[in-house]
Amino acid sequence: MAAILRSSDIAGARFTPTKFREGYSQDGVDDFLDAAARALAAAESRGQLAVAPELTGDDVVNVRFQPTKFRAGYDQDEVDAFLDRIVTALREHESAAG
Repeated sequence: MAAILRSSDIAGARFTPTKFREGYSQDGVDDFLDAAARALAAAESRGQLAVAPELTGDDVVNVRFQPTKFRAGYDQDEVDAFLDRIVTALREHESAAG
């Protein structure tokens, strides 16, 4: 089992670029990962999520990115696998918060 993801792990995330095959919008993924890193950093500093968390595990499950095909994108399977790790980390903090 992999260690629980930390906010610093999100900043270092890299995905295989795509071009001429479907991928996720790089800007959309990058913006969302920035929000996820902030949410995890807040949870780590407090030991739990805020009363009104910026981002929940359900938010991550429900996020949808603009698909790309003829411009650079990120490999969808790699992004989805990384999002699964973010969900696990957020839900760990959510369950600890009560």
